[in-house]
Amino acid sequence: MKSSRNTWRIGIAAAIIVGTIGWLAYTGYGASKSYYVTIAELGGMGDKAYHSQLRVEGFVQPGSIVQDGTHVTFVLNEFESHSPKAVSGRLLKVSYRGSEPPPDTFKDDAQALAEGTYGHDGVFHATALQAKCASKYAPAQPGARPQAPANSKPTSASAAQTAPAGTQTAGN
Repeated sequence: MKSSRNTWRIGIAAAIIVGTIGWLAYTGYGASKSYYVTIAELGGMGDKAYHSQLRVEGFVQPGSIVQDGTHVTFVLNEFESHSPKAVSGRLLKVSYRGSEPPPDTFKDDAQALAEGTYGHDGVFHATALQAKCASKYAPAQPGARPQAPANSKPTSASAAQTAPAGTQTAGN
């Protein structure tokens, strides 16, 4: 009789432990889900879009970033600017007011993820902002010359080639 009582105790303890681990795994999985909607999906959400905390994904429209401290307004496009679809892509104005400035990777054509609420004014009011690097490998325009990186200094040979006639460069 004694062994069956111990067997029941061990079985109940094991069931409680397994149940607790299962519950923690289930709630942890649900909390770590990271859904986002595209600009097109946001437009199709109807009234639900105005009452939900959302994450919206898009590409920063070149020339649209206006920054004032940690406050930034910009326009998200459904497509990258060098994509043939960019002209017909849906646009979304975003107003970011966060406690931190936008990330360093937040630039023209960067893929951005804004978290916040969609207002009746047609502006997405973001409280968090994430950005991936802007596309560095955009297709070259026909006939365009490759550009040197913005932070590189010209060598004396290339400076001599671009210096106006009759001027001296540092190497001469």
